[in-house]
Amino acid sequence: MLVDLWTGQQLYAREPHRRFMPASVTKVMTAYTAFKLVGEGKLKLDRRFLYTQALEDEWYAEGSNMFLRAGERPTIGQLLLGITTVSGNDASIAIAEAATGSTGAWLDLMNANAAALGMNDSHFGSPNGYPDGGKTYTTADDLVKLGRAVTQDYPTLFHRFFGHRRLKWGEITQANHDPITGQVEGGDGLKTGYTAEAGYTLVGTAERGGRRLIVVLAGSPTARMRDTAGRNLIEWGFREFSPERLFAAGSEMGRAQVQDGASRSVGLSLDNDFAAALPADPANTMQLAIAYRGPVEAPIAKGDPIARLQLRDANGTVVVDAPLLATQDVPKAGLFRRIGNAFAKWFG
Repeated sequence: MLVDLWTGQQLYAREPHRRFMPASVTKVMTAYTAFKLVGEGKLKLDRRFLYTQALEDEWYAEGSNMFLRAGERPTIGQLLLGITTVSGNDASIAIAEAATGSTGAWLDLMNANAAALGMNDSHFGSPNGYPDGGKTYTTADDLVKLGRAVTQDYPTLFHRFFGHRRLKWGEITQANHDPITGQVEGGDGLKTGYTAEAGYTLVGTAERGGRRLIVVLAGSPTARMRDTAGRNLIEWGFREFSPERLFAAGSEMGRAQVQDGASRSVGLSLDNDFAAALPADPANTMQLAIAYRGPVEAPIAKGDPIARLQLRDANGTVVVDAPLLATQDVPKAGLFRRIGNAFAKWFG
């Protein structure tokens, strides 16, 4: 799946609502949950956490690792770098316990955050994506929502903790396996994943000229195939689509018929700018349409959302959709006006 975050437009999608196991891509939600706590002032980046022997016994060298040792006191910021740069399973568990006192409480936060973001087909059963019998699952569409939240809601934290090419902890230096960061122009995150059950997964992003694309891949049979496909999709999206602001906020786009109103129609205007990523190939034509269930019954208040402006591709698929608001109040018509409207409807 490839999405232009500037317009919200899907540039490519195949089974975007199909559930899959995300593996270490789960850690993007762990990072988001930490970012949210930091943003709310509930978690300090310089706060230290005593890594225990029990945690070392359970997680040292278990899958991708920061290689934390008992007795070490990493800061929350260091743990976040361990999560975002080298995909530390140990760092993910550590930040969960440091922030909330238990993995269970942290998972409650992760799932509450997922629900708040509208990730309705996702559930998290671990902070790190380690195999958990299918308790952790998500969809490409949900991961786009998460990627949008990480990059747009917490841009300063995103740029501080994502996009590093390597990390040294103690005497161990490790590289970041993200195939987008530093390898595609504007590439600056987010995460790869792999387990035998999940295959090779990716959520990646790049920004050029203020325009950000996000790509999600799942179930790839090899890392090389995943990495190549991710880079190619990002490059294709920037090359084959051009972002355009088609209409400014406040533009009146048409009128809707009104039933039993003092006026027989009402103007429809945009609340926000209407933008789209338009295909470079002129053969890929698109059409604008106004959609609403009408006639709209009075009374209508100015600003009521009563229709949608839709940009449709050649197959009729809606690629961009925005609300249209009533430009004026339309009170309910009096008795005689309603009778006149009825005659006009039947005989006009």
